[in-house]
Amino acid sequence: MTTPELPEHWFRRELGRLVSILSRRFGVDRMELCEDAAQTALLQATQSWSSKLPDNPEAWLYRVAHNYVLDELRREKRGERYLAEVHADYAQQEVQDDVLRLLFVCADPAIPPESQLVLALKTLCGFSTEEIALRLFQSEDAVHKRLQRARARLREHAEVQGVDPERVQGVLHMLYLLFNEGYSSAQPDRVIRRELCDEALRLALVLRRDPAGALPETDALVALMCFHGARFDARVDGWGGLLLLEEQDRSHWDRELVERGLDHLMRSARGEAVSRYHVEAGIAAQHCLAPSYVDTDWEEIVRLYEVLERVAPSPLNVLNRAIALAAWKGPDAGLAALEAFEAPSWLLGFYLWDATLGELHRRCGHRDRALMHTKRALEAAPTNPEKALLERRLNEISAQESASSGR
Repeated sequence: MTTPELPEHWFRRELGRLVSILSRRFGVDRMELCEDAAQTALLQATQSWSSKLPDNPEAWLYRVAHNYVLDELRREKRGERYLAEVHADYAQQEVQDDVLRLLFVCADPAIPPESQLVLALKTLCGFSTEEIALRLFQSEDAVHKRLQRARARLREHAEVQGVDPERVQGVLHMLYLLFNEGYSSAQPDRVIRRELCDEALRLALVLRRDPAGALPETDALVALMCFHGARFDARVDGWGGLLLLEEQDRSHWDRELVERGLDHLMRSARGEAVSRYHVEAGIAAQHCLAPSYVDTDWEEIVRLYEVLERVAPSPLNVLNRAIALAAWKGPDAGLAALEAFEAPSWLLGFYLWDATLGELHRRCGHRDRALMHTKRALEAAPTNPEKALLERRLNEISAQESASSGR
């Protein structure tokens, strides 16, 4: 908590909102100045609100940030002329939401896709360079360089007028990654950041209301978010510990949100487009419709992962397919699939690779290999809840070993 009454994520959300509003008013070419203004306002808030919150915290932040930009412009001796120019621009309502509008700005085709994501996650979502590096499997130095190049491009960038159809796919990708960060966070103490998921879903729905954004892929992404969001309350126990899918109490799943997801999934079937969002939503729907973990249609999920690998190739799809294959045909089948796969070096160092191998070896009775991989996963796990889950697995493996030696 930053103040007694406002959680940390409120400030993170306000950072993106302030940057969006200020860059709309003063120009995207001054995005770095808008970022400085927003961060200055938030810093002053933490110092000024320690005893009492203002009646309207959002307005207080905007006023401080706005005045900061004005002061900087006046120091440049261009304030009055520039304010006259931007006043008319600010009156135009081009996109329904300032944050969504700035996402379209970040989705400049002249900026490489991964640099677009870095820019959006840093500027609008308040992610640290370390968080972005973990999510994109890149070094912090590489993320910093991408951010600098993207900002340099935007300094020469013209304003985006309305929802540009050519940029919708880039915006969908950003919203997808934003939701994923909320669903499986890289922050040490918070494996789930629901406020990020809620914001991603809200922006996807705003995008869907615009004719240019009302694509089958948008409905598919909304469906995927609904299916995953339906399981939030069942993903952690009473102490904040992470629960695996087979451990979750399905009576706590939000059935209304599942039905909403099914509606959007049906809407996404119009046309011939098959995107990663369609396939991933189909996989999530299988989980949400299954009466239990055992009764899940694992054969269909394996097939869908094969489709996903063709639509959006990724080593992570191979890993997830092996997990589903193990649930369908047994852990030996899952291990065989992973051992036949030439995993890239970054995946070999990813904690979920070792966590999966450790669990499959445990289920096969290979205790030494299970211990080795689970210990590796524990060392590399980015969050405390995931570390606690892996420690629980280590205890289970040790208990199995003790029981076996006692016979």
